[in-house]
Amino acid sequence: MASGWRRIGHDLRNRRHIDAYSVALASFVLSVLSLVTDIVPDDVRWAALLAGVGILVVRATIPNAPESTADDLLSDRRAFEAKPISDRVKDAREICIFAPTGINFLSASSDFLRTGVLNKPDGKLRVVVLNPSNDTAIQLAARQLDDSVDYRFQDVGATLQTTIGLLSHMSSWRVHGSFEYRFLDYNPGFSLVITDPASPQGKVVIEFHGFHNPSTASRMHIELQRGQSDHWYTYWVEQFNQIWETAVAPPGLLGTAAGNETGRED
Repeated sequence: MASGWRRIGHDLRNRRHIDAYSVALASFVLSVLSLVTDIVPDDVRWAALLAGVGILVVRATIPNAPESTADDLLSDRRAFEAKPISDRVKDAREICIFAPTGINFLSASSDFLRTGVLNKPDGKLRVVVLNPSNDTAIQLAARQLDDSVDYRFQDVGATLQTTIGLLSHMSSWRVHGSFEYRFLDYNPGFSLVITDPASPQGKVVIEFHGFHNPSTASRMHIELQRGQSDHWYTYWVEQFNQIWETAVAPPGLLGTAAGNETGRED
């Protein structure tokens, strides 16, 4: 019984089968009221009955969803990059990013971030990268990310410095939304991109760095929506929240551009 209520609650949170639950609720209420004679007219009872039968008939014609496999959920970076970054972030009102350097995402989408999420009065962008002042963290990340691939084409130290420059420029942009970035002192072994974490339409993309890869493109990715698993979606959103709380703001800089009307757009 408890599992049934949990399933109904999960469906309602994710706006699934709303039509069926609405008719079922109306039928239940009418059934209770029908116990008292003459409260519910016969035509209302028949309308509710016919509506319920109609929905059951329509649902019977909908084909069952094909069985999904792990390959429908798991992919490599090539599958993630098959959909342009601009399409992924253009409608987002909040974006959260954690990556050791973040260079691949930020360099490809900085203009879309400026004209998209940061152009909205309620837009919010938060970015966490490795702390450039922590040499130990950078050396370890280089072993994890640079030395563990057969065909490397990036260097953690160099790309991180490029990212820091990009983030510094972004903090001076004149934007309507809010922008903030922070530094983390170690690499936990994954990267995160989250769009609209509090929305039912939110998405989480996790990239696992692994122990060894032929190239960065071969790393495993998971793209997860709340409707697929409320538990694991919430888990990864909380992972970013914990990273954000642990990370520190750049020294001597607030790292924000919140409705900055005096900044530059360079």
